[in-house]
Amino acid sequence: MPAAGFSVSGQEATQFEAKITPIVIVSCLMAATGGLMFGYDVGVSGGVTSMDDFLKKFFPVVYRRKIGAGLDSSNYCKYDNQGLQLFTSSLYLAGLTATFFASYTTRQLGRRPTMLIAGFFFIVGVVLNAAAQDLAMLIAGRILLGCGVGFANQAVPLFLSEVAPTRIRGGLNILFQLNVTIGILFASLVNYGTAKIRGGWGWRLSLGLAGVPALLLTVGSLLVTETPNSLIERGRLEEGKAVLRRIRGITNVEPEFEEILEASRAAQQVKHPFRNLLRRRNRPPLVIATLLQIFQQLTGINAIMFYAPVLFNTLGFKSDASLYSAVITGAVNVLSTVVSIYSVDKVGRRALLLEAGVQMFLSQVVIAVVLGVKVTDVRNDLGKGWAVLVVVMVCTFVSSFAWSWGPLGWLIPSETFPLETRSAGQSVTVCVNLLFTFVIAQAFLSMLCHFKFGIFVFFSGWVVVMSTFVLFFLPETKNVPIEEMADRVWRQHWFWKRYLEDDVEKDDMEKEGK
Repeated sequence: MPAAGFSVSGQEATQFEAKITPIVIVSCLMAATGGLMFGYDVGVSGGVTSMDDFLKKFFPVVYRRKIGAGLDSSNYCKYDNQGLQLFTSSLYLAGLTATFFASYTTRQLGRRPTMLIAGFFFIVGVVLNAAAQDLAMLIAGRILLGCGVGFANQAVPLFLSEVAPTRIRGGLNILFQLNVTIGILFASLVNYGTAKIRGGWGWRLSLGLAGVPALLLTVGSLLVTETPNSLIERGRLEEGKAVLRRIRGITNVEPEFEEILEASRAAQQVKHPFRNLLRRRNRPPLVIATLLQIFQQLTGINAIMFYAPVLFNTLGFKSDASLYSAVITGAVNVLSTVVSIYSVDKVGRRALLLEAGVQMFLSQVVIAVVLGVKVTDVRNDLGKGWAVLVVVMVCTFVSSFAWSWGPLGWLIPSETFPLETRSAGQSVTVCVNLLFTFVIAQAFLSMLCHFKFGIFVFFSGWVVVMSTFVLFFLPETKNVPIEEMADRVWRQHWFWKRYLEDDVEKDDMEKEGK
């Protein structure tokens, strides 16, 4: 039953005929390797920054503080260092900038070439990081990796949404997020192994193995087919129709082709897509996409995933135990994302987000209470039993995020923008996400130092805010063709329908014709 205040259309959304063809599955698997690269970059930094050899070479002050030789050896402040946080966060600041260029290439060159460019940036960034001799070289490598993130996060979700048949679009799109979680787990396993390497080069191997997903993305980009939406948008109609037949596995694709063509013609009238995003009728998907990215970061998930080994080490776990706990967290992340793939097109987007809100809130409150009672600046009474409870609660939090805000934060924006603003909308989505990811990555260790256990109270408060927003303002989009969102979703919503009234549409069209 829909929540109070929501109206449901009495007319079913159009379902175009389509088979689940091998080319769709292979294309989506190849494209989703962009998520694998993104996830590895997210997961590897926390483990590397907890390694003694890495800290000795690049951050000796932090190393002395870690072993208790520094002036400030507070349990909560061991890793509070702006340079160390910049190593992690510089990737996201670069990605934020790159996404604007990626918007242009996605629209003018296509989704496939944009993914290829991302692969190139990833490979060069990996080489610089693995061979880094000083902090400047290390940061330069992270910046290039960030450029790859900006291009990949722009193109891959669009590619997946446009290639997938409507009825399984949610599940296939979440392949991107699944690969992010697999990348994080892979990085945690690598860090666990390389931390034991003697000779001071284990961290180089951790950073260098990012080349594996980078190569997979590059090769995959060469093998996949361009989306029919992109081909039709760029005037290659017959080629677009031929690709549509191949990926749908049927000969009669006229209904879907005509709808894409109609959307493409409308898109051609829009000369300034970013300016068009600000128009009244595009406000619902823009507001939804922007807030979803902000809320996704304010859950606190990236603070945990970036710095899981550092966080566990701060709480009194030994180095091996902290890395091992990060592996457990990563495994839970992967398994829970699989749950989302199977449930998102059945139970819907809203139900997953609302259930997860309750689970995330409760787990963070428990963590805050345990740390508030057991861990102070100079005392750590977090015995084995309490430590296990903290890990369980972190895993509970991660699991709920992984089947809700993680994948759906990317899925919902990629399927709600109309074609004429889809590339620009995805660019804004990625930009906002990376901006707030940068803020959290740059600030978390300092926030942990100053807020102490209250950092989890801070994030749990935001979980309440975002869950309330979902309850009242986020419409359901499952099983709705992406070219019919305006009629089937926004016009039927109790609040957003005011932005798509017929007279407003008419006025907007007249203004654009001038």
